[in-house]
Amino acid sequence: MKILYHHRIASKDGQYVHVEEIINALESLGHQIIVVGPNVSEEAEFGSDGGWVSKLRSVLPKACSEVLEFGYAFYVFFKLLLAAIKHRPDAIYERYNLFLPAGIWVKKLLRLKLILEVNSPLYDERKQYGGITLKPLAKWSEVYTWRNADHVCPVTHVLARYILQVGVPADQITVIPNGIDPQKFYPTTQHDRNRKFENQLTIGFVGFCREWHQLDKLLSLIAEPENNHLMLLVVGDGPAAATLQQQAQQLGIEDRFHVTGLIERNDMPGWLDQIDIALQPAATPWSSPLKLIEYLAKGKAIVAPNTENIRELLCDNKNALLYDMSSPDDILVCVKRILADETLRKQLQLEATKTIQDKKLTWLNNAKRIEHIFSDITSKVSIPFKETE
Repeated sequence: MKILYHHRIASKDGQYVHVEEIINALESLGHQIIVVGPNVSEEAEFGSDGGWVSKLRSVLPKACSEVLEFGYAFYVFFKLLLAAIKHRPDAIYERYNLFLPAGIWVKKLLRLKLILEVNSPLYDERKQYGGITLKPLAKWSEVYTWRNADHVCPVTHVLARYILQVGVPADQITVIPNGIDPQKFYPTTQHDRNRKFENQLTIGFVGFCREWHQLDKLLSLIAEPENNHLMLLVVGDGPAAATLQQQAQQLGIEDRFHVTGLIERNDMPGWLDQIDIALQPAATPWSSPLKLIEYLAKGKAIVAPNTENIRELLCDNKNALLYDMSSPDDILVCVKRILADETLRKQLQLEATKTIQDKKLTWLNNAKRIEHIFSDITSKVSIPFKETE
């Protein structure tokens, strides 16, 4: 098939990883992908925030920013329309964004089929976390886009309920979580470690560390006399990093605390190799955290929040320990359980890798599911769906 792939990701981060990996997987199946999206993401380094786009939005009043967002949809409509006329795609695949019904307009005008990938209920997310001014327009754009897609692919069942509630039929919804590339993310041993982390039990955190992640409590735990074999590794950066480094110096464990700073995407598997116990902090209640699936693929003993979306992938005491977010010290209790029980740690690590196989959490399998949906909605010769082993 020839597929027009539309997104509005202007930052090179976890969102862009999803875009790249799905495109690569679809191309590996023999499909031709024509990408329509901001050029910013192609030029930026991994971890960038979208450059001038983010800066402009940060200085504008919220209402002005939202008007520009919706205005951008008209520009993208013509951009998509010209791409569709030039390339004559069989269908459109779009990553949903708020104030962006352009893909639906092109689909209707040219009578193409469209699959909509949804990673967040952005109206609710922005209303809850950042605030939104043009509420009626924002809500309309979301509902209109969801209802008029031929098929909607949310990343969790929690998110699927939002889509059902606005009237999208259940048979037009398929949950497809994030995935991994098993050629890049696979279990390793102590022999693959950097010298600094050899023969150490390393607790790892990936992402943007903040005060509420409670990493200060882990440093205090590591500083206890009986724990001189423990290390804490932060793969990333964040506003809490400097305070944590100062705390490590005060505790005399600066040699057992390491912050990588922002890293290139290709370096992520190597840094995960250094970790034994992986921490998944609180995530939005509808998300499918990419880092969590990478932890599973790398065979880590995972400590994660006991929330509904996380339980779609993790089972307490089987492939992870799940902590109660209402109890401020429960994450520490879970870490201590793993530290005290080597058998439990090895069981969690083994079950983590099995989860990838059992749930087919690979980008290639996701692409095959998308391929199968396209086959159904375009009424072409059906492509039998066979999951990747």
